[in-house]
Amino acid sequence: METAIVPALAALTGSAIGGLTSLCASWLTQMAQFRAQERATHLTQRQELYRNFIEEASKWYADAYEHDTPKVTNLVGLYAMVSRMRVLSAPSVVEHADLVVRVIVNTYLAPNKTFQDVTELMDDKNMDPLSGFSSACREELWGTRKLSP
Repeated sequence: METAIVPALAALTGSAIGGLTSLCASWLTQMAQFRAQERATHLTQRQELYRNFIEEASKWYADAYEHDTPKVTNLVGLYAMVSRMRVLSAPSVVEHADLVVRVIVNTYLAPNKTFQDVTELMDDKNMDPLSGFSSACREELWGTRKLSP
């Protein structure tokens, strides 16, 4: 009778170990998929935030060339986006975004520009305050995706 118990216990133990191994492998796979999906979602959120910021900042930078009185509500929208970046983004991205908003405010405080003035400034590297921001975003996103330029 003892000879029948040992193989039965071995079979039950093997089945339990096999089932437990299968359960652990399934759980690890699900966790890896969840993390990958979460990273993709965060990446998409940042891309959307950066796109919106670039569009809004471009609009208000152009407006600042033509007007000397900003609409405070529009600047508040830009500052709100910068605050969202503080939560989601790398410090270098936030620093460049803050710099863009400061350039826009300073442009509003400067005298209005004519089209002739703008064409003369085209060669000035400071004309495009979003280039540093765009570069910082690209570095952050490429670092996240493990891609190279």
